[in-house]
Amino acid sequence: MSRPLRDTRAARKLFAGRALVAGVLVFLLFSVIAARLAWLQIVNHEHFATLSDQNRIRLVPVPPTRGQIFDRKGVLLAGNLASFHLEITPEQVGSHAQMEALLEQLKTLIELSDSEINRFRRLLRRSPRYNGVPLRFNLTEDEMARVAINQFRLPGVDIRNDLTRTYPLGTHMAHVVGYVGRIDEQELARLDPAEYSGSSHIGKIGVEKSYEDVLRGKVGYQQVETNAQGRVIRVLESTPPTAGRNVYLTIDSRVQRVAELALSEANFNGAIVAIDPRNGELIAMASNPSYDPNPFVNGIDAKSYKALNTSPDRPLYNRALRGMYPPGSTIKPFMGLAGLAYNAVDRYSSIFCGGYFQLPGQDHKFRDWRRGGHGRTDLDRAITESCDVYFYDLALELGIDRIGAFLGQFGFGKPTGIDLRNEKSGLLPSQDWKRRTYNQAWFPGDTVSVGIGQGYLLVTPLQLASATATLAMGGRRFQPRIVHALEDPALRRITELPAVALPSVAAPDRRIFEWVTAFMTHVVHSERGTAFRAVGKFSAYRIAGKTGTAQVFTVGQNERYDASRLKDELLDHALFMAFAPADAPRIAVAVIAENGGHGGSVAAPLAKKVMDAYLLPTNAAGAPAGASPPP
Repeated sequence: MSRPLRDTRAARKLFAGRALVAGVLVFLLFSVIAARLAWLQIVNHEHFATLSDQNRIRLVPVPPTRGQIFDRKGVLLAGNLASFHLEITPEQVGSHAQMEALLEQLKTLIELSDSEINRFRRLLRRSPRYNGVPLRFNLTEDEMARVAINQFRLPGVDIRNDLTRTYPLGTHMAHVVGYVGRIDEQELARLDPAEYSGSSHIGKIGVEKSYEDVLRGKVGYQQVETNAQGRVIRVLESTPPTAGRNVYLTIDSRVQRVAELALSEANFNGAIVAIDPRNGELIAMASNPSYDPNPFVNGIDAKSYKALNTSPDRPLYNRALRGMYPPGSTIKPFMGLAGLAYNAVDRYSSIFCGGYFQLPGQDHKFRDWRRGGHGRTDLDRAITESCDVYFYDLALELGIDRIGAFLGQFGFGKPTGIDLRNEKSGLLPSQDWKRRTYNQAWFPGDTVSVGIGQGYLLVTPLQLASATATLAMGGRRFQPRIVHALEDPALRRITELPAVALPSVAAPDRRIFEWVTAFMTHVVHSERGTAFRAVGKFSAYRIAGKTGTAQVFTVGQNERYDASRLKDELLDHALFMAFAPADAPRIAVAVIAENGGHGGSVAAPLAKKVMDAYLLPTNAAGAPAGASPPP
């Protein structure tokens, strides 16, 4: 049987149809590809070119050099040292699991504490993934070598060189200068990222915090080209950072050291504040005990911080700025001025002091420190011998409203306005204050207690020094300040800050300041004065001062104060305020020695050491020539 012949014509027709369909499909596919290429390369060229560049070009912040802090004479108080730190860029590491594995691997190379790792994880949550996050600061040469050798196994890990803050004088001036520390989670949430890009530290307290905007500088940027591993190949463009300005304090570090040593060698917690009454500049502001700020820079360990924070001596507490104490008898010159200003007394009017004072119709006795009393006493003798009864009587005559109005003019009861943060305001009580605070009426006995610096009245050492400076200047006031000048490090140009005058104390006769000043010189230079034995006998210049002893607890009506039977923390505070030279004041000082007992024998000699250091010429050893011998 023969086969049918193949229909070649039909076969060719079928092939041609199929080829046509295939050709159309190929054409359509190439048209889609061409359209897509045109959309990518023409329509959206700029967008994708930018993405491509960002894949190989990064904008890296360059932190500025932090300004340095000097004392008035150029002694370095806070500077910068070259150091190396380890940081990790999250986007180069990968997932969370890979990051944890990397941290475990780093633990085998360098020592990493739990606090460092926990802080790193907190910053990791807040930082962009393309920014490096610091993990460990101040790497040793050995640690850098171990990381460098293994760096090919450590994706995203880099060692950066930078400057770390250092405080070369350690505990000296720690409460004034303060310290910087790592930016914490709360600070990171509120800070402007543009201002702190690339920065890991910020001022925490003291001048470092109060002048953060001045010291910080302005961040710069580098546009860098990187390889596939994120390593920098070259810098394409650079905007240099602007260094922070240097800060010169009003403090004389030599006088400051004398103040600090005076307190520590006498073994008293407390504060000494010295001010130039002519312009409000602080000469010294010491708080004892102190602490070393250096461990705080890159994170103090938990054990050391707990020891500082729980110490009963409270070394982290700035007593000069935040401590609030009854002023005791140091308030009496101001009370005397109030009495003269309101014509409640004159310089010659007197009362009889029999050792106690009683309110009309009451049995309670407000006792004088001298059990037998002072006899017939005028304002001169009342200040010189510190007669309590005179000022009980004067306070009752004035009333709390007039006392508050007059003392308020010296800055009591409100912050002085010093250029440091976290200043306490003290307490200048009033009838309204007691009603708001205790829901009680103001009693005459409350006024009597205020008259000798007890009761509700509280002052800070800074307030007392500022008020003393105002008295020294005959009622003229200047705002206390800690910074003397700012320096542009690039131009080496120093700009001094002007003194800030405050409203003067209102007085009908300016001679009242001269009278009270004369009475205060009797405190120191008269044999009847409460500071004569400890200070006046050894002074090479005239001092106007007032001793003070402030009760820590109340002695019962029929009991006697016996220091030998009390615990140290219940002993009276010792205070002294003074200015010198009395006829042309250049320094005003306030001293508080906690639980020191007597202002004349304890606090006054401490103030004398500070005034000697400032006013007397120094010998070759640096000690004041003619300094007073110990009492």
